[in-house]
Amino acid sequence: MKPAPPETGPETNCAAPLFGLPCQASEGGAVIQTSNFQKQISLRHLRVIAGMGEFKLVARVAQALNVTQPAVSKQLNELERIVGAPIVRRERNRLFLTPVGERLAEHARIVLRQIDRAAFDLEAMASGAAGPVQVGVVSSVAPILLPGAINLFKRSAPRSNVVVTEGHFVSLFPLLEAGQIDLLIARIWQPTELEGIDQSVLFQEPVVVVAGRDHQLGAIEAMTWARTVGCLWIMPQVNSVARRAVDAMFAGQGLASPTNIVASSALSLNTEILRQTQALGLFPKSLAQAHAARGDLVILPLDTEGLLSEVRCFWRAGGDEANGTVTLFRKCLAQAAEQRQTIPSG
Repeated sequence: MKPAPPETGPETNCAAPLFGLPCQASEGGAVIQTSNFQKQISLRHLRVIAGMGEFKLVARVAQALNVTQPAVSKQLNELERIVGAPIVRRERNRLFLTPVGERLAEHARIVLRQIDRAAFDLEAMASGAAGPVQVGVVSSVAPILLPGAINLFKRSAPRSNVVVTEGHFVSLFPLLEAGQIDLLIARIWQPTELEGIDQSVLFQEPVVVVAGRDHQLGAIEAMTWARTVGCLWIMPQVNSVARRAVDAMFAGQGLASPTNIVASSALSLNTEILRQTQALGLFPKSLAQAHAARGDLVILPLDTEGLLSEVRCFWRAGGDEANGTVTLFRKCLAQAAEQRQTIPSG
């Protein structure tokens, strides 16, 4: 018995979805054409539609891709011709993606990510990355950022080993200067240039004040910093950059720093202390929101004014130019930072 032909449905002549596009009439009534899609689609098209999905504005897409705005508009017009359905709608002087455009942007991001992955692999093969990379990292960033970076790295350079040293910036920086670690990842307060050291921003995220769900301050809407000074606080280690930043924040509010403290950078311990005591602590917004959604913690409505919101990577200037392993790991860090979901405070 011959297999039955693909069902086309009453609204379309498409035999099957291709590249995630629905084989049905679009919202405007035009039938989506996928027969020539694979032959005509190009990386330029994918970059433009992915850019529209991310930036929403033609001007910003053009800037990101280093092309003109008419060039972006041309690629969008070509995509609509290839797909056979509208992928953008125009309202006044703005462009918005249609449902088909949103779906296409989503798949474009996946394809471009795979191409980046291939570039990582080929670069690792060409560089012969095989030696170890020594990474210093503040304790609270390590469990969230490093697993993704190490996964990317080991897939590209399986013969290379990663050695991780945890601590805070003050203790790790001398190791970087002495060549005992290749990279240092830390939260930064008052970024400054460091002689002989290069640095790059990995990501930024606001830090918020958190407490256990039963904390006495959790239900107060008109919250002030003065109300928190007498509470038990989980603080960064004495003499660390993070601790100096917190002390400066209280001073900026005209307040003395809390004296009833637990000095700890152990993420799992800090979370349990918050759950079981009347302590306050500082968490990045995304991590705090995740705990709040589970009902573990509450976020207090206090403005931390950008405290410790920036995470940077540091390395010796010129130190990794001849070391393909370290260069590759830095690129994996950057990609993992872009894809991260939650980063805890530290």
